[in-house]
Amino acid sequence: MYAYIKGILAAKKADRIIVEAGGIGYNVYFPAGRIMMLPKNGSEICVYTYTSVREDAIKLYGFASEDDLELFIQLTGVSGVGPKAAQALLSELSASEIRLAILGEDTKTLCKAQGVAKKTAERIIVDLKGRVSVEDAVGLELIADIKEDVADEAVMEAVEALTALGYSAKEARAAASKAKEEGAEDSESILKGALRYL
Repeated sequence: MYAYIKGILAAKKADRIIVEAGGIGYNVYFPAGRIMMLPKNGSEICVYTYTSVREDAIKLYGFASEDDLELFIQLTGVSGVGPKAAQALLSELSASEIRLAILGEDTKTLCKAQGVAKKTAERIIVDLKGRVSVEDAVGLELIADIKEDVADEAVMEAVEALTALGYSAKEARAAASKAKEEGAEDSESILKGALRYL
């Protein structure tokens, strides 16, 4: 319905914000963990939105970036994952962290979000693994930087994913190399194996 709303940030609530645009105050449900990162009330903001229409309610869900919105739509497409659970994930984790958890089959990380049980996390991984790439998770610039140092492309992709999670390049290379030595061949299996050493 609405691609985005550009207006004045009128108020911040526990799980939503009010954006005034064209003389109308829009209630926009926003990832709770990111509300405090927004500018002060009275500032102009642009919120990317998703309209949820149900029998009993019409709600606007808002995000600071188109990337977050795209991931939210993918998450809500998973059976058993509603807007509330998808927002809880985006409140607790960044889009990159969620994608890396999916690639690494890391249910523990996904379960950090309130209301996301292990079975739900497993369903998210199964449904979205084929639709998430390391490039999406980490970004093309970081890939270009690491390619200069690592010859094996699969190892390089795993290393870049690990560095995006906060591990040092040295730790990531050592863990990815061990996983490769154990027989892991593609970037996803190397990433999964490397996480066991970190």
